[in-house]
Amino acid sequence: MTHSAMILLAHGSSDARWRAPFEALERDLQPRVEKPVVLAFMELSEPSLETRVAELTARGITHIEVLPLFFAAGRHLREDVPGQLEEIARDHPVDLQLLAPVGQHPAFVDALAGIVESRAQHGQI
Repeated sequence: MTHSAMILLAHGSSDARWRAPFEALERDLQPRVEKPVVLAFMELSEPSLETRVAELTARGITHIEVLPLFFAAGRHLREDVPGQLEEIARDHPVDLQLLAPVGQHPAFVDALAGIVESRAQHGQI
């Protein structure tokens, strides 16, 4: 059994239409990854970051990487989310690691370039 998992962290919105692509990402990504990958929202939506950590630790997970689905690290990722993680860690016996946002990963530029090229070839931009 794996003892590590990943939380995909999105901002959150009360609009279900906004959440739908993130929920699809969670569903489509999970079969492609060997460890549990779940979606959480920073605010305005459920499941919250705290809810997901509680669920994962109840399953015996001891290490959780939090991958922000953000382009860059603004105030939320520099202050709010680290504060949330510190508070959550006081209540749950788990190692929480906040990763850099997806927009700062080198593969993100490659993926975006592929999207731009694909749309250009199909006359969509």
